[in-house]
Order: sequence, then structure tokens, then C-alpha cells
Amino acid sequence: MPASESLDGLYLGLISGTSADGIDACAVELRGAQVRLLGGRTYPWDEALRARILRVSQHEPLVSLDEFGELDTAVAEAFAAAALHLMHDFGLDANAIRAIGSHGQTLRHRPAGPLPFTLQIGDPSRIAERTEQCVVADFRRRDVAAGGQGAPLVPAFHRAVFADPTQARAVLNIGGIANLSLLGAGPVLGFDCGPGNGLMDAWCLRHRGQGYDADGAFAAEGQPDAELLARLLADDYLALEPPKSSGRDRYHLAWLETQLDGRTLAPADVQASLLEFTAVSIAQALERWQPEGRRVLICGGGVHNSRLMARLAALLPARIVESTAAHGVDPDFVEAMTFAWLARETLSGRPGNLCEATGARGPRVLGAVWAGGVL
Repeated sequence: MPASESLDGLYLGLISGTSADGIDACAVELRGAQVRLLGGRTYPWDEALRARILRVSQHEPLVSLDEFGELDTAVAEAFAAAALHLMHDFGLDANAIRAIGSHGQTLRHRPAGPLPFTLQIGDPSRIAERTEQCVVADFRRRDVAAGGQGAPLVPAFHRAVFADPTQARAVLNIGGIANLSLLGAGPVLGFDCGPGNGLMDAWCLRHRGQGYDADGAFAAEGQPDAELLARLLADDYLALEPPKSSGRDRYHLAWLETQLDGRTLAPADVQASLLEFTAVSIAQALERWQPEGRRVLICGGGVHNSRLMARLAALLPARIVESTAAHGVDPDFVEAMTFAWLARETLSGRPGNLCEATGARGPRVLGAVWAGGVL
């Protein structure tokens, strides 16, 4: 395998998370252990395409092969366009780019059962063809094949960028699903800890026509309902021991309706209950799995919800709760940066998973490579 130094340089990272609220694209300079964000943008989905993604990803029972193939192609075209826009917007030299690390768009994540699988779409061949760049993609399935959850994959990157040997700390990504990387003196523990923004976003879209609850304003109009909150917190996923991972195909509006159990509550009270559910499930996971922790670094869309951030700080009074921005990393692009970093790890022949986080049988080189350029 080539030495890692020979593969240092400029990488792009692309991801659309479980919220499907946009394509995060970033440019990252990787030099040994040094990681520097050169620029990042979130490019919006075409609304009709986003609606199709959400419909299919939220437990759509049946999708034709034709629709699946068309969706895979449409997502790839959108990812390629995002990469090209990023190159233009930040004046990047296309010849200097080593590779694009593309996570794709998750439609299903079912790592348990007799035939476990995880499914991300966004055809890498099409991204390579459109951008004329080398593309590294399909990161999760090798870990699942090795008996792992295929998620979370961010802990290895979080350890590389945020670990402090003098302090136990957590990195908390609040996207559509919330996930934790617990960093300390021992092995890194990482897992999905609850619903993140996904339920709040879906409920806000249904009742306000907005894709997310800006600054928690909708939740602020209501009060958490004790009975609903108790039912939400009794969800058996929360009690499972890591390694574990979840997705929008678990935490969706149909699931929420079963928790409401026919009760009619004011929409704002449901939203307030969902915000509290997210905050409490995160706090409980931290207290259970890292009781000695003293700092929580937050990234993802949830960092912009000041009401959610305030609730986390109140529930974790012994810890410093802050954005990754306080450590020099833009919280909106930590995940996209992860897949740029993983692209280099794959090209270098190094494992990208932490088996203590995913449960895989051992370290694995993740993903596959689609060559760029034209012969």
C-alpha cells in the first residue's frame, strides 16, 4: 500500500444526512494528522426530489425497481452538481483534488436480523463521470459484512480531530439522528443515541410547512406532555447497549402516531415533547456511558437550535456544552469532512471503522474506488 504522505492533499466530502435537508459539501486539506477545512457549503435539494427521498426513506413499503434506479441516478446527479458548485464557489483547482469521498443518501439502515444491510444511494460512477474526479464511496457496507452496524463511522475522525488525552469528552452530532463519540483514555465508544432532529423536523413540516424548527421557536410555544414524553423515553432502542445504530426508518411520524395512541395534543406541545425527548435521551446516554465526561462538543444542525442547546446544558450541569466551532471546526461540516478523511484512509489502505464502535469483527478498509478522468 502507498505511504500516507503520498496521498496527502485536497479532498472533497459529500453527504446528505437522515434529515435530507441539503447536500453538505466541503473541501479539506489533509496533511498527516492535520485537518484543515478550506470551505464548505450546503446545497439545497430540488424540493420534488427531496420529497421523494423522504417518502422512500420513511418506511415506504414498496418502491418499484424503476423508481429506485431513477432515484439513485437523480441523487448522484445532485451530488455531482454540489461538488462542481463547491469547486467553482471556492476557486478550487480540479487538478489538485485527490478524491471525492461521497457518503450518499441513506434510504434504509437495517443492521440487525438474519440478513442485515444498509443502503445508501447516489451512483458513484455518475459522480466520477460528471466531475472527472476519483470517487470513494459505499463506506458502510463492508463494516456490515464484517458483522458491524455500519455506523457510526464518525468516531475515528472525531478521535483524530477532537481527542484530548487529559480529558474525557464527547462529540455529539445532532442530525436527523443523534450520535455520540465518547473519547477518553480507553477505546472509543460510539453509537446512535436517539432521534436527533428527525422527529422535530417531520412534525414541524407537517404543522408549519417548514423543514425544521428554527431556533426551537415552535417548541417554545408549547409545554412537554408528561405522558407522551414518558412513552417516548420508554422506547426499547434507548435501553440497548452499544454497538447500536438507528435511522429515519425507525423514528418517523408513523412511529410517533403510535406513541400518541389516539390522544389529540396541541401541535406545539408535541413539538416541545419531541425536543425534550431528544435532549433527555442524549443526556441519559451520556450519564450512562460516560459519567466521568466533562465536555460535550456539538456539531450538526441541532447546534443551531438554541432552545435544544439550552436544554442540554441544563440537563448536563457538570459538563461544558459547546459547539465544535469553539475548537476551530465548523459544526455544519464535521460529517462531510469525515468522508473526505475516510476517502484518504481508503486510498491509503487503512481501516476506517472502529470495531469497538460498530461491532465489526475487526478493522476494515471501507468503501470502493471509482476512477476519475477520461482515458
